[in-house]
Amino acid sequence: MDLGPSSEHVVAGDAPRTDVAWLGPYPTGPDARAEQREAVELAFVAALQHLPGNQRAALVLFEVLGFSAAEIASILGTSAASVNSALERGVWCRRGSPRRPTRVRTLASDARALERGDADALVALLTEDVTWSMPPMPHWYRGIDAAMSFARRYPLASCGSWRHRIVGANGLPAAASYLRSTPGGAFESWSINVLRPRDRRIAEITSFVGRERFAVFGLPDALD
Repeated sequence: MDLGPSSEHVVAGDAPRTDVAWLGPYPTGPDARAEQREAVELAFVAALQHLPGNQRAALVLFEVLGFSAAEIASILGTSAASVNSALERGVWCRRGSPRRPTRVRTLASDARALERGDADALVALLTEDVTWSMPPMPHWYRGIDAAMSFARRYPLASCGSWRHRIVGANGLPAAASYLRSTPGGAFESWSINVLRPRDRRIAEITSFVGRERFAVFGLPDALD
């Protein structure tokens, strides 16, 4: 989303950008202890990229690894006051700090809506200010009208048929999407869709496009 403003209407022929070091999804398991350690959300990682080195180091040592300000000062060769100052300057980033994932019933409903091509059902699941991005595609959408403009043109219409596997990614609920583009063919791996819930609806969809992402989750390349 840092690459440019959102698109108000569906963009046809969107091509992936290869000049960007895209962040990707990582699996999170069902074990609560593993989730507590692994749930460094994508928003937190992205925010870290915008911080100067000293703030980034202090924030990771404090928020992720649990060191005290005094311990961080010793590690970085500075004073505790400087560490506290760096943490304070990075407070905006800490709002996206690690938290345990929330499972939502709407995840399965979202998958069924896509599989049925049901636009009304999908609309009912989204917040008014929903965002939908598709790395490595540069265009993204903000607001339910823009998001549905894209959905009605592609995933709900011209792409083909869908099947899904429920997974966890980036500390959030996610669905692995398989696409069958020709009648009678196999459902082939397409994208890992990470969903951020809010008030029992979906406030953000990040569809990480690419078959290479499925092996990280232990998922097959295709479904019968």
